[in-house]
Amino acid sequence: MGKNLVIVESPAKAKTINKYLGSDYTVLASIGHIKDLPAKDLGVDIENNFEPHYEVIPDTKKRNNKKVVSELKKAAKASEAIYLAADPDREGEAICQHLAEEIVPKRPAIPYYRVMFNEITKNAIQDAFKVPKEVNKDLVDAQQARRVLDRLVGYKVSPILWKTIGGRLSAGRVQTVAVRLVVEREREIEAFVKTEYWSLVANLAAALPPKFDAKLNRIDDKTVKLGKFSEDVKASEVHIKTADEATALAKEAEQQAFVVESVATKEKKRNATPPFITSKLQQDAARKFGFTVKRTMTAAQRLYEGIELGQEGAVGLITYMRTDSTRVSDAALAEVRDFIGTTHGKDYLPAKPNFFKSKKDAQDAHEAIRPTDVTRTPESLASRLQPDELKLYKLIWQRFVASQMMPAVFDQTTIDIKAGRFIFRATGSVQKFDGYLKVYEEGRDDNKSEDDEESRDLPLVKEGDQLNLESLAKNQHFTEPPPRYSEATLVKALEEKGIGRPSTYASIMTTIQDREYVEKIEQRFHPTPLGTTVNDLLVANFDDIFNTTYTAGLEEQLDEIEEGKLNWRDAMRGFYDKFSVDLEKAAETIKSIKKMSIPTDETCEKCGSRMVIKFGRFGQFLACENYPECKNTREVAKKSDPDAQASSEDGQAEEIPPCELCGKEMALKKGRFGAFYGCTGYPECKNIRKIAKGDQKPAPPPEVLDEICPKDGANLVKRHGRFGEFTSCSNYPKCDYVKRETVGIKCYKDGGEIVVKKSKRGKVFYGCANYPKCDVVFWDKPVDEKCPKCSAPFLLEKTTKKDGTVRYCQTEDCDYKMAVDTADTAAAQVDEPAVRA
Repeated sequence: MGKNLVIVESPAKAKTINKYLGSDYTVLASIGHIKDLPAKDLGVDIENNFEPHYEVIPDTKKRNNKKVVSELKKAAKASEAIYLAADPDREGEAICQHLAEEIVPKRPAIPYYRVMFNEITKNAIQDAFKVPKEVNKDLVDAQQARRVLDRLVGYKVSPILWKTIGGRLSAGRVQTVAVRLVVEREREIEAFVKTEYWSLVANLAAALPPKFDAKLNRIDDKTVKLGKFSEDVKASEVHIKTADEATALAKEAEQQAFVVESVATKEKKRNATPPFITSKLQQDAARKFGFTVKRTMTAAQRLYEGIELGQEGAVGLITYMRTDSTRVSDAALAEVRDFIGTTHGKDYLPAKPNFFKSKKDAQDAHEAIRPTDVTRTPESLASRLQPDELKLYKLIWQRFVASQMMPAVFDQTTIDIKAGRFIFRATGSVQKFDGYLKVYEEGRDDNKSEDDEESRDLPLVKEGDQLNLESLAKNQHFTEPPPRYSEATLVKALEEKGIGRPSTYASIMTTIQDREYVEKIEQRFHPTPLGTTVNDLLVANFDDIFNTTYTAGLEEQLDEIEEGKLNWRDAMRGFYDKFSVDLEKAAETIKSIKKMSIPTDETCEKCGSRMVIKFGRFGQFLACENYPECKNTREVAKKSDPDAQASSEDGQAEEIPPCELCGKEMALKKGRFGAFYGCTGYPECKNIRKIAKGDQKPAPPPEVLDEICPKDGANLVKRHGRFGEFTSCSNYPKCDYVKRETVGIKCYKDGGEIVVKKSKRGKVFYGCANYPKCDVVFWDKPVDEKCPKCSAPFLLEKTTKKDGTVRYCQTEDCDYKMAVDTADTAAAQVDEPAVRA
């Protein structure tokens, strides 16, 4: 073990860094945060100036955190120095602070340092270790302030949702504002009234080809206004509102001579776009590849932490991917300029590097997202990267190279054509020099280039030329409502409003969907009834907290804390003074509110009453309005839910087969393990049917057998459960008989049958059928063969790669063991101690 300990967040990052530091260093991973506020308590002493109480994160099924902490402590004690090398942001700084508190030995004191790097390359790592720093208290305070803010909102507001709506709903400081944007956009769409308008397009021919289109631009001295308009039209504008108006104007124009009034050509430059920041990368990956924000950040994380490149080993291919700065290091600028000059020639290389202005609150300690080595082209890495990684690396590489190239140059021509009192206008654009467009072009949210109409070829004409009118089209249009948010446009809106930071966009998108406040349909966010209800309740009671202006203001305060300009406890006090007043008002308001439910147009199939949407432990569900007289419930079918309805190969909805036990309809329901079909005859009939997910085949319906239940004489039914096929009584749960697979051996303890069972994780084991009265259990299969050494009634059999198939005595005091030759069933006794399960 090296004499210096380095701690990073992830094993992948540890593996990449380890090879750059040599044998004097041991690199271990903390697997993210090791401490947090307690899961079951507020964890913030409000009266004691908002003092947070952190604890080591308890173990979960997915992570043995205490073991990680124990191993880090052990390694720390054996080290001469400790280097904390978490990511270079607020979260990373907080991880380092908690590691210093929990891992670094106090007696004897071992020195510890903070090292930071924006890319995982040999030079960057070695340079960072030459000038180690201290943990930045201001960064830690900023993260701590955000954590305390989020905890206060979650723990204080969520109970209000439980009491008024139901279920185990939760509120989030930033996520609630994101949901509000989605809900308010949906209401804009619902309130939108489309308006009809018309345009006139003349197809014209000059002396030279090609023919071209020109739109009606002016009538007399008034500009033709397209799109949305109001009754109080400006004096300088005119709208064509109806077909009759369009027809009358077209007839008049057709009688006129079309003469070129003016021709104007000017050079237009389109400058290169800056290298990616986090939000712009998420948006462009969504537009071009349809990636979710989470998918983009997952692939970017792998590219940053290191990809195996054969003999080179693991190499970090991009700089840190959570950044809002467009700054690029001098070394990287020199490298990319050399690459452009060599690869594309001097015409594509500006005389000086291109510099881009970051937004005002950007953290310029970071760089933009760029390749760590621009000479590693996407083509050279194609065989080493997964599809998502390659797409994202190519996008980052192209944008970075393009950012240091010359502008694209166009000749833009505008032709005005006079026809009586009408002016028609045609625009066209010809690319003279592709510049940075040779490498990269930014995607657009509407999938339409704003230059589509301008990129047409126009004929060579001059002022006074007579043109032939080939046709005059009257085109009907309707104004359109604002589009629903996609992940890309919602991130863009949050960024523009100053809400969230590069490290939070992915979690915001995930959380609002996981909580079922919004659902994604055709890649666009729609608020669910639950989301709309929660939004309305929170906005009604906390409008001054859950709005874009106040939330953006809090983000600015967090930035000031990070810069050392604001004490984090003062910021908490300012927030809580306002927040506590709202909490008191909300507590009074909800006393008069009954549990909320949302009426629907659906009818209860049991009693004919209306069904309403309610909210429970597992989310929203449909319930009969006539409760408690009628207790019928079923799942709310979502438009985007593949489980909402079965569909045939031709896309038509299929009928859900009726209950095979009682003949009644099956309804979509939701429980602990997700959606399923349940009999509407519940509770008299408790039949359920699993729903296949993804590429899984649907489970076959229960099959009624001719075999009779030994307990009550009813037919047995073959079913498919979480752990596979089983046979049970058709009268379940009145009769709990389940037919067990036996091995033909009696239990040595009470004479019961030894039966085959499965653990919660699906592992097969063997136990007495009289459990829990009898607790005899074996992990290995009992075999009906007496032990030749101690005369025990049966042996146990197991198979391993090392020893093959082995039988051994199940008695603890007997060491009998023999190897089984499966080819000819010959057995030979082995004089070794027994191997026990």
